[in-house]
Amino acid sequence: MHPQNELDAAARLLGELEASLIVLDPQGYITGWNAGAEKLFGYEAAEILGQHILLLYADENEDDAELFNSVFALGHGTVEVRRRRKNGEIFWARIQLILVRDEAGRPERLIGFIHDISEQIADREHAHLLSNVFEHTPDAIVITDADRQIIDVNPAFLSISGFSREDSTLRVPGFLQHPEMGSHIDASLAATGHWEGELWELRADGTRYPVWLTLSAVYGQHGQLRNYFAVFSDLSESKAAEEQIHRLAYYDSLTNMPNRSMLFTLLEQALSEARRQRNTGAVLCFNLVGFKAINDSFGHRGGDLLLVEMAQRIRSCLREEDVLARFGGDEFYVGLFAISERIDAALVARRILAQVTRPFELERQEIMVEAHIGITVYPDDGRDADRLISDAAVAMHRAKQSAQPFLFYSAEMNRRSLARIKLAADLHHALERDELRLYYQPQASPRDGSIVAAEALIRWEHPQRGLIGPGEFIPFAEENGLIGLIGDWVIKEACRQLAAWRQAGLRLPRIAVNLSARQFQPGLADRLLAVLAQYDLPPALLELEITETLLMQGDESMSQILDELHGAGFSLALDDFGTGYSNLAYLLTFPIDYLKIDQRFVRGLPDDTHNAAIVRAIFGIAEHLGLSLIAEGVEVEAEAAFLSELDCHLLQGYYFARPMPADAFARLLRDSERIGALSKNNPG
Repeated sequence: MHPQNELDAAARLLGELEASLIVLDPQGYITGWNAGAEKLFGYEAAEILGQHILLLYADENEDDAELFNSVFALGHGTVEVRRRRKNGEIFWARIQLILVRDEAGRPERLIGFIHDISEQIADREHAHLLSNVFEHTPDAIVITDADRQIIDVNPAFLSISGFSREDSTLRVPGFLQHPEMGSHIDASLAATGHWEGELWELRADGTRYPVWLTLSAVYGQHGQLRNYFAVFSDLSESKAAEEQIHRLAYYDSLTNMPNRSMLFTLLEQALSEARRQRNTGAVLCFNLVGFKAINDSFGHRGGDLLLVEMAQRIRSCLREEDVLARFGGDEFYVGLFAISERIDAALVARRILAQVTRPFELERQEIMVEAHIGITVYPDDGRDADRLISDAAVAMHRAKQSAQPFLFYSAEMNRRSLARIKLAADLHHALERDELRLYYQPQASPRDGSIVAAEALIRWEHPQRGLIGPGEFIPFAEENGLIGLIGDWVIKEACRQLAAWRQAGLRLPRIAVNLSARQFQPGLADRLLAVLAQYDLPPALLELEITETLLMQGDESMSQILDELHGAGFSLALDDFGTGYSNLAYLLTFPIDYLKIDQRFVRGLPDDTHNAAIVRAIFGIAEHLGLSLIAEGVEVEAEAAFLSELDCHLLQGYYFARPMPADAFARLLRDSERIGALSKNNPG
């Protein structure tokens, strides 16, 4: 057959093949194009013959030099590339090129077989994606066979469970043999082919951990069960975070005891149960005396240590079902949700007080504290949780005011509490309405009964209630910030009165006034000197009384203010000596002139041997430090006689005279010839 006829026959054969087939000359121009290629690319033969193969490339910058070099070297080559159809659509193709040489061995043409492999590539990429998900997802994945034996696990499962791959395969996973959930899981798988929920798994070391599991059954084309596919996440961290959030919301961070929110919730539940079962329960409010002074002396760390031990002591007095809650500071509440009668609450209160009044040790020092407890009982005192908690606090405050270790709530207490709120409001107007008064109590010499000094004591002449003592309204003044104004008024009024007496010819060697912590600000000495100058009085006439609690806050600023006061000529007296929590170092640090023996140590002398021993010790301290002593609260002759024998410098109390208005005190000064008779006649 003629060669040209052979070429024509070959061309017809190529055109009839359904496979996509093209022919290229050695320079890459298309010389053959069959029906399969036309169908694959969308170009008819007339459009494509004579065009360069670059027309079909998806990327103009694509370089197939390596492929062609391989084909010319080896005679064939295969490549997977992207190609572009006439309509612009890009697809993946596998191209197999075969080099045809002429009789002289020169490259004559290239025959290319082209297959659309887009679906295979997509499947391959999808499989690769799934493989990546399987390998890198943070959730554990477990695949079992139809007999529930593990055939594959991902790295996350090995990391979470602690099992090795060898230990994991060919065993039934724990979630498919769960002792509690097994039947439930099986029923769900049988009904829907799916189960999802929370359960506990075992790690390789035997510890249990919570997981959220999604489990599915996998079926073949003919409905036969082939595999189980499980995905689960470790809930340990989220559970721990939930517990931490719950603890922060419902527990006190210092003592780990329930807080107000938790007690309120538990009390609501107890009240609901009490309504059904007609149970009796109680709420106890517990509070320390002078906790701020402990914080000031030992710092907040020392106060925290005391509170932690306090909570442990209270907890030791309670039953398992009782609740101890801390509301903040030194305020604790106890919920007794199952008692037989009111007396049971009193017994618990006594146990608590016996525990907390035992000595504490802070920084190698023995600390004694006092406490008070208020008690409400339900259903007698009410059935509202918030009201019971509030009323227990009212009872506690009443116990503190009346110096009782504990008190039960009563309606009368509530009336008194409302009266105290009104009194606090009225105090705001006391200064502007000129309702404050100064009373004066003499300080007498035990030798001859002569008046050596007087203490100025504030009273409030309330328009409805009459004369009110400082113990009832000074706490309000400290709480609402009025104490500074009231303190300044006391000093100015005492100086005014002293100047008036001197002008009237009455000579009082010294008058004592109490200073509050709010008044101890830089420049105090200058402010006091300015008041004295206004009335032409020397500083020696004014004695300033400060408390141990104030001295325990003694920083450098406090020390400087006291030195300035003493240097200006004021005398300083330490009030309520022996009742604080600090050591005696401040007697060496601060310029004190007088020690005032607190009346609780004077009471019962000399028969009270404990008080007698304490007073003798105080006398010894004062003698060695060169300090003068003032005994307050002297009420009977025996107390006065005992103190006189110890050579106490000054005595103050009802035995000599009660606090009195300025005019009555003036008459007492004028009648000084008869002052000695005061010690024999107790007008009180």
